[in-house]
Amino acid sequence: MDKLWAPWRITYIQGTGAKKKAACIFCAAAKKASRDRVLFKTAHSLALLNIYPYNNGHAMVAPVRHIGDLRDLSPEEALDMFASVSRVIGNLDRVLRPDGYNVGINMGAAAGAGIPGHLHVHIVPRWNGDTNFMPVVNGTKIISQSLEELHKRFIAADKKNRER
Repeated sequence: MDKLWAPWRITYIQGTGAKKKAACIFCAAAKKASRDRVLFKTAHSLALLNIYPYNNGHAMVAPVRHIGDLRDLSPEEALDMFASVSRVIGNLDRVLRPDGYNVGINMGAAAGAGIPGHLHVHIVPRWNGDTNFMPVVNGTKIISQSLEELHKRFIAADKKNRER
């Protein structure tokens, strides 16, 4: 039998991660409390890797300010946030070369927002044929790259792109 090694998922599976952490992950990342998965920070937004990814390269962009509703963004925050979404996509294109993306916002708990108090945009790279027999038959999704390796490659691509 083949084994898939994904030890970082146990916290999510057991449901203990969210219960133990009362602080907002986006606010903590904005305050440099968890820089290990932050991709970059701008004046009004930040981008970070999702530690429970749906697919390799799953990133999120959030406003620095703790707000839960898109309508509460200032025009400057909205522009900065979506410029950051574009920057993430550009760097993921260079690092992973996906065939497409799912980009979305779940606003409120009823809409599926895991952190309803802090608005965020999900950016999920997709490849032709990335839904195969594993999730359909076994309910298992294979993530083939560590967050650490992806983070290093993204930072290098972002630095190279910004030097141009």
